[in-house]
Amino acid sequence: MITYKKNAAITPGQFVDILERSGLAQRRPVDDAACIAGMVANGDLTITAWKGETLVGIARSVTDFSYCCYLSELAVDRDCQRQGIGRELIARTRAELGQRCTIILLSAPQAVDYYPHIGMQRHAQAWVLAVKRSGRS
Repeated sequence: MITYKKNAAITPGQFVDILERSGLAQRRPVDDAACIAGMVANGDLTITAWKGETLVGIARSVTDFSYCCYLSELAVDRDCQRQGIGRELIARTRAELGQRCTIILLSAPQAVDYYPHIGMQRHAQAWVLAVKRSGRS
């Protein structure tokens, strides 16, 4: 049974672990402890999915709760994918934001086909001013 929690305390280690188990770690600075700690501490809205005591999914967002929400991480353990957990994490994020707040995310290349399936639309005018990081990112 999967349980969902809003803004549950998680450790940087748990965050890195779910990033690794989901495949998202290759696109995140998991070797930069200070950055990971800041990501965990400074998200505005985090919805987590748990199987017992194990974190199996996370939707971590930065938002103003009014106009826009950047869904920075949507990660589900590979062994738990295709069970509706990602969809539920987004639905619970949406419920916390309300219908007027737009959810924005940048997809991992291997997930681009997932988002249209759950009703999200591609946006051709998005731009990124990336930073150079050492190690994986």
